[in-house]
Amino acid sequence: MVADGKPSRIRSIVIVEDDEDIADSIRYNLEREGFRVRVASTGEDGLNLILDRSPSLILLDLNLPYMSGFEMCRRLRAEAATARVPILMLTARTGESDKVLGLNLGADDYITKPFGMLELVARVNAILRRTEGRANASHVFDDGVLRIDPETFRVLYKGKDIRLTRKEFALILELARNQGKVLSREMLLDRVWGMNYYGDSRTLDVHIRRLRQKIGDPALIETLTGIGYRLVASDSSRGAEEQKSRGAGENEAGEQGSRGAGEL
Repeated sequence: MVADGKPSRIRSIVIVEDDEDIADSIRYNLEREGFRVRVASTGEDGLNLILDRSPSLILLDLNLPYMSGFEMCRRLRAEAATARVPILMLTARTGESDKVLGLNLGADDYITKPFGMLELVARVNAILRRTEGRANASHVFDDGVLRIDPETFRVLYKGKDIRLTRKEFALILELARNQGKVLSREMLLDRVWGMNYYGDSRTLDVHIRRLRQKIGDPALIETLTGIGYRLVASDSSRGAEEQKSRGAGENEAGEQGSRGAGEL
């Protein structure tokens, strides 16, 4: 397909699902939406497909033979080539602990079986919009104390390397890009988890708590009860602002003194 003289990029999806009927139905609906789709029925085959050619997104069933979806997710996140490929987990498990485990291992979202194809396609498109939007805004945040590099998926705080999950990384990056501003709970859930997130809003509080623990500075992220959260300015950036303000004040006083001397 060509638009404006440029070939459009066809996004690809790998489905790892051992139920042939479900896999065929998903494949049919995604191909109707213009996606290029490959299918694997086991974790091992799925890994081979994905590592051979990295897709735009992975649909991963949890209950796979020989290798669970949890283990496959862990391996994908350990590989540099697939560490940032979005994963949507498909699960028949309704327990909160399974969903939390999947998200903590690096999944971007989950959908519980049985699900409607319209919802699945909507979630796929929402995840791709978020990840592609982050890729287009990949500049490094650095205030002299906290450094976040979206390209290398790396966070440093006072020179210390902080290991984060994908959701923790997306959350701290969103707060950093709005440093000093209060972001409401609804806004953070929308921007980090997406408009189609139907889970417990308390997951935001859990991720904030884990960020504070990993960074080791609870005061870095401020809670405004009933409103939301704010990333406070670091000592370095606050010092720079204060110095700038003092300098501006001294310059203004100097100018006033000069004008006064000229009038005498």
